[in-house]
Amino acid sequence: MIPALIGLAVVLGILLFWVIGTYNSLVKGRQQTMNAWSQIEVQLKRRYDLIPNLVETVKGAMAHESETLEKVIQARNTAVNAQGVKATASAEAALGGALTGFFGLMEAYPDLKANQNMLSLQEDLQGTESKISFARQYYNDVVTSYNTQLETFPSSIIANSTGFKSKELFELTDRAEAEPVKVKF
Repeated sequence: MIPALIGLAVVLGILLFWVIGTYNSLVKGRQQTMNAWSQIEVQLKRRYDLIPNLVETVKGAMAHESETLEKVIQARNTAVNAQGVKATASAEAALGGALTGFFGLMEAYPDLKANQNMLSLQEDLQGTESKISFARQYYNDVVTSYNTQLETFPSSIIANSTGFKSKELFELTDRAEAEPVKVKF
């Protein structure tokens, strides 16, 4: 009788450790997805902060292009206020389109190409664009790993019984959005 109780206690102990380990792994995955999203937001904030400086730098030279400048600022403001993965992805697509038009127009202004402040802002924006791209990729990698853990057996049992929810990938809705913003003078 005692060996059977000891065996049962060992099995229950192993099961308990497995449940605790699985739960902690799910919590870790959820925290990593939140951290990865925060990294995207940090880079987007940096981009949003650079855009007004960029617009101010070119405002005088492009005074008659005010519609383009307004589109960039409006798209930036929409992106700043976007909530959630889908809304942010959509707002980022609109901002990318506005910036593409903006940089396309700037080709016609040789004085801007030589402006040191403009060159510095261009370099900062290019670096930020790269960081945004890497942050999106990292976020999607972490979310994919987390979602896979939620859906695979046996961890799905713990995930479903404790309320873990899958996370959205940062996906582009239009293939044209996959092209990086061209920052070229």
